[in-house]
Amino acid sequence: MVTGVRVLGREDGRDDRSDGRCDSRADGPDGGVPALLGAAELGAEPGRRATLVQFSSAFCQPCRATRRILAEVAAMVGGVEHIEIDAEERLDLVRALGIEKTPTVLVLDATGRIVRRAAGMPRKVDVIAALGAAV
Repeated sequence: MVTGVRVLGREDGRDDRSDGRCDSRADGPDGGVPALLGAAELGAEPGRRATLVQFSSAFCQPCRATRRILAEVAAMVGGVEHIEIDAEERLDLVRALGIEKTPTVLVLDATGRIVRRAAGMPRKVDVIAALGAAV
C-alpha cells in the first residue's frame, strides 16, 4: 500500500495525506523554488502544451508504474511530454523543489510553471484531471 499519495487535481491546493497539510511552497526566487522549469532544468525539451515531470529513484517500485501511467497519458494528449528525472542525479533540483519522496510528479503548464504536484503513485484519472489545469 502506498501512503502519502497526494491527489493531483485538487483545486484548493490541499492534498489527501492523513495529516491534512497542503503543499504551499512559494514559487520564485524568494521561496527558493524555480519560478519556471525549462529544458535547462529538466534536461529535456518540455511539452508544447504541458509537461509531466516525474522524479524517480533506481529501486522505487511505484516509480515504474508511475512511468507507465504518465507515458500513457502523455501519448493520449497532444503537446504533452513526460520527462523522468533521476532524483539521485539531480539533488540540486530535488532540494530546490522540496522533493521528499519518489515518485513525485509535477504538472507544468506551457510556460513551465508548476500547476500541480503529487507524491506517490497517482491514478491515471487524477493525472488527466490535473492536465486540465495546465492546458
